Amino acid sequence: MKQRPIWNAHVAGAALGLALLLTFVLTGHGLGASGTPTTIAAVASNAVAPATTQANGYLGAMVQDGNNPLNSWINWEVLGVLFGALLAAWWSGQMRLRVEGPPKARTPGRLALALAGGILSGFGARVSAGCTSGLGLSGSATLATAGFVFLIGFFGAGLATGLLTRRMWK
Repeated sequence: MKQRPIWNAHVAGAALGLALLLTFVLTGHGLGASGTPTTIAAVASNAVAPATTQANGYLGAMVQDGNNPLNSWINWEVLGVLFGALLAAWWSGQMRLRVEGPPKARTPGRLALALAGGILSGFGARVSAGCTSGLGLSGSATLATAGFVFLIGFFGAGLATGLLTRRMWK
């Protein structure tokens, strides 16, 4: 398939803003993603140890009264993002399996960096009660102080990480 150019950053940003606005208008809440691994953990935990899961203050509320946390809107949103990303990659002619990362790192190193970053991001998302999209985009779109504090910390951490790993990218 012929490779097509990716979207202009300004057009993509405007489209994201419109998608966020439409989400608020149609559903009453913003975008998010970090709740999906939590709902999967609640379902898995409830399947293995239902009494312990229901007694847990964090996961128990998700499965009480026979609720299925997988029916939550956030899971459908994440599935939509997955299928949308696959469609965009196919449409642009860039659909291929590859491991991105610093040129000086081999594939195992890139995967280790991705795993470490994912674990830290997931931990941070749970501690701050929201991920980049939930707290940063949706929070700041509603002018919530927490959204702006999160974005300052997020960009600060990104800058520090970039400075610490810049030699790997040269």
